[in-house]
Amino acid sequence: MIDLRSDTVTKPTPGMYRAMCEAEVGDDMAGEDPTVNALEAEIADLQGKEAALFCLSGTMSNQLGVRLHARPGDEVLIHETGHIANYEGGAAAALSGISCRTVPGEGGMPGVDDFTPHVHADAVYLSRTAAICLENTANMAGGRVWPLERLREVSSWAWDRGLKVHLDGARFFNAVVAGGGTPREIAACCDTVSICFSKGLGCPMGSILAGSEAEMHAARRARKLFGGACRQAGVIAATARYALEHHVDRLAEDHVHALAFWNRVSTVEGVSGSAPETNLVFFTLAPQLPSPREICERLRERGVLMEPAGPNRVRACTHLDVSAEQALSAADAVVAVLNGR
Repeated sequence: MIDLRSDTVTKPTPGMYRAMCEAEVGDDMAGEDPTVNALEAEIADLQGKEAALFCLSGTMSNQLGVRLHARPGDEVLIHETGHIANYEGGAAAALSGISCRTVPGEGGMPGVDDFTPHVHADAVYLSRTAAICLENTANMAGGRVWPLERLREVSSWAWDRGLKVHLDGARFFNAVVAGGGTPREIAACCDTVSICFSKGLGCPMGSILAGSEAEMHAARRARKLFGGACRQAGVIAATARYALEHHVDRLAEDHVHALAFWNRVSTVEGVSGSAPETNLVFFTLAPQLPSPREICERLRERGVLMEPAGPNRVRACTHLDVSAEQALSAADAVVAVLNGR
């Protein structure tokens, strides 16, 4: 099978397995796991933040970020396709009593004009607008990368109004490799940044949150509350450290493979969309073509896994376990199915 459903389906590389087996470990809840501590220090330094906190998943690190910046009854503003609002099980409301209010914005990137009308006035009958949540890359917008100047403009606007800024950087390093800025430049635009190691970097699990020392102290307490305090977590943190050394620059290969896939699929009449900026390809099917679900079912029979991304959209995701040849083979399968062959 050529699995293009997500970059979360990758298997650990032999080097990752070795790193897991050789990891020096301790009790992370007591702050005694040297591998976790080294990873947290490495990410904090990379982003120019005071501290970082290792987490079990991207949802956990995102939800800790939201919780840090708002109180029960508050709201955060987020793009209408944002992962935190749509794909984390309503966790902000369930775990922290915080609501997400969605705003529009081209390419998954709301600008100042998109956010401004939605900031609540200071009135006792309105929920307090406490923060904005950004997503880089913007997943459902096609893996789009925030231009650094636009990111700076939005964060400056938010801070001028007393709002906090959290970045869902699930594919943070895809944005970096695609030219969205250095890790420090991007992180400087946000109070807290979440990075998911189990997506483009190919780790079996794990995420991290970075911010100020005080914020990470509070996040550590909330992580325990969420059931995320770990013991010998160094066996997983070791894969993240390995990925930071070996898998960041190679993300550019995934971007090249995604573009090659798109260039072939986009030749089919009735297919529309935009050329990918990173490793995510979304294409829209005209009414005369089969539905996304039907397309994906036929592709499975040909050994290609993809998923519908709406009533007329399909998503493909290139990653560590998809070679250039496999990306083109999958594209050929899509073309054949769309052409009724």
